[in-house]
Amino acid sequence: MLTTAPHLYLRRPSPTTAEFTVTTCPPLTLPLRLCLLAISLLRVAIFTAATTTIYSRFFPDPSRPPPPIPISLLDLFYQGDILLLASHLLQTLHSSPPGQFLASITAPLSNSALAVIASVITYFTLCTQLHTTESLLVLRGLGIQTSTSSSSFSSPIPNTSDGSNRWKGWKWWFWGTTPTKTRFIPTEKIRDVLINEAFRGFEVRYYLIVIVEGEEDVVVVFPKLLPGRRIVEEVWRGVRGCLYEGDPNHQSLGGSWGQMATLGRKDS
Repeated sequence: MLTTAPHLYLRRPSPTTAEFTVTTCPPLTLPLRLCLLAISLLRVAIFTAATTTIYSRFFPDPSRPPPPIPISLLDLFYQGDILLLASHLLQTLHSSPPGQFLASITAPLSNSALAVIASVITYFTLCTQLHTTESLLVLRGLGIQTSTSSSSFSSPIPNTSDGSNRWKGWKWWFWGTTPTKTRFIPTEKIRDVLINEAFRGFEVRYYLIVIVEGEEDVVVVFPKLLPGRRIVEEVWRGVRGCLYEGDPNHQSLGGSWGQMATLGRKDS
């Protein structure tokens, strides 16, 4: 329900521009949105519990009331005084019944064991991702841009035409989108775009590659997801049609689809 096999979205804003997005995120129906929201809230609760436990162990005196602040918490947030805001929230949680309960059940643990367990929980809470989205943006006359991002609660369609994430900070936490990794390859550096094949056990895998002038290694498109042959063929045709349509001077290194290149062959 939360993930699907890699599937393709195609966007053609203009005849000279195409964006191919492969994602494992299913269509965001209402039940799925509610489920992902519940997962996000659970992540927040687990992270808050781990942080409060660490604070309770290494900053003792639970009987001390929260420090007085001259303005409201919202004012602190808007003013950007994150340290004072975090200190007040942690002290409030530290003195609350749930905070006291967490402190009591973790009391038998040593400081080092508690720090390791809380760090591991925090890491998996922050870094565990559900979906992977990879895109290829083709701009005739300019080049191509590859993008890869992971998310736990996001739209399968990138927010912007270049596949980047507009929102930072809170959206990274609640929506779970990691910073997008992108690479732009100018048209003059692209020698060809081909379909390569590799063996994985007894299975033949097909994947899209870009041969870049001056680079020994080829650039693999959609390297994390490695979608199936049907998607690879569709993207290959679309990329070549957008890049080289009406260009009589272009000569393919690999020829037609039936003459797939074997440059850079490796297990995928």
